[in-house]
Amino acid sequence: MRTIFRNAHVCDPSQGIDKIADVVVDEVKVLAITEDSTPYDVGSCEVIDCSGLVLTPGLIDLHVHLREPGYEYKEDVASGTAAAVAGGFSAVCCMPNTDPPLDEPSVIRGLLKRVEEVGVARVYPVAAITKGLQPEGLTEMAALKEAGAVAVTDDAYPLQSAEVLRRGMEYAAQLGLTVMTHCEDKSLTRDACMNEGLTATIMGLRGMPSVAEEVQVARNCLMSLYTGCRLHILHVSTAGAVRIIRWAKEKGAPVTAETCPHYFALTDEACMGYNTSAKMNPPLRTQQDCDAIIEGLLDGTIDAIATDHAPHASHEKAQEFALAPFGIVGLETAFAVSYTELVSTGKMSLSALVDKMSCQPAKVLALPGGTLRPGSPADISLFDPNRKWTVRAGEFRSKSRNTPFEGWELRGKPVLTMVGGRAVYRHGM
Repeated sequence: MRTIFRNAHVCDPSQGIDKIADVVVDEVKVLAITEDSTPYDVGSCEVIDCSGLVLTPGLIDLHVHLREPGYEYKEDVASGTAAAVAGGFSAVCCMPNTDPPLDEPSVIRGLLKRVEEVGVARVYPVAAITKGLQPEGLTEMAALKEAGAVAVTDDAYPLQSAEVLRRGMEYAAQLGLTVMTHCEDKSLTRDACMNEGLTATIMGLRGMPSVAEEVQVARNCLMSLYTGCRLHILHVSTAGAVRIIRWAKEKGAPVTAETCPHYFALTDEACMGYNTSAKMNPPLRTQQDCDAIIEGLLDGTIDAIATDHAPHASHEKAQEFALAPFGIVGLETAFAVSYTELVSTGKMSLSALVDKMSCQPAKVLALPGGTLRPGSPADISLFDPNRKWTVRAGEFRSKSRNTPFEGWELRGKPVLTMVGGRAVYRHGM
């Protein structure tokens, strides 16, 4: 069966397309972007009127915690991928801090089997760089890659040893794997729970200094230069980190980076009142950092916008601030927050936003998708850019509700997500 998206505002930065056109797909792939889809309207065919809607390559999230196996009370493959497609994401990369962690081929294969059984989005596993996510002992990366891992990471358990990182990057480089790093010097953040600054002082809480992120960004970029290993910096949050990554790229380091919507839409003042829904790691920073993050997105220093979707049960977040876990959910709000804060304000073009949330993420890990070229996977996101909606966590498809955007009025609503030619999410269509 074919599907024709008629009269859509087609935005595909991978081809420089930003115009009104028709898009034709079959059960697997994109067939054509055309001014006249009439010749394709034969036989079994669904025609969708997309007047006033924006059609893009399916969004790809490089940084998601699906929590399965081991923490299914927070999230699982079924609920996490349902949340993804509701946010316009056709594919997500899932992090390894599960129980057991994604450090053995059998665990990777078990996860992919679950995705095949109950998932509605594509899922690309990111394996642990060390066994058990412990400080030492590298995983068998070759076997993990063969099982389906697309990268390796220390996310949630940042490597403190430069020697372990070096050996891991040398091993990964031989396999053509990217190392994704959470940059944090733990000796500077011990017992801290938010950004170090005026807000933390007012709240009487120990803060994480920005330099704790920046010294590890610098170390990891230098190690990338030294080993030649592809490095991806996770969830950049500080102005200093942006400057270091910019320098590393100028020096020719094979480095890419991501940030998240909360790092340009919120400051640490969102934590006031001991709001645990605004507690995350890295923490929310200052307005100066937000401005630098946006500048980094605009000049290409930061390649992608991810979510760091980190679900937690309500009872876990309903603790005093210092004891509550780090993390927020983001799959169902990421596009709308980014569109509202960046595109609607004129800071960024729609095409640039789509590039950061679809085309560039595909390039970072050489994933399928991120384009509407004929023959590419029929992964498509359809948005209503004019629809205003209010964030209500109780309506999320995710199992968890830990969002700092509760009650926000946003613009840009996902109305249809297609994966492999199959519409897996519809809203008002």
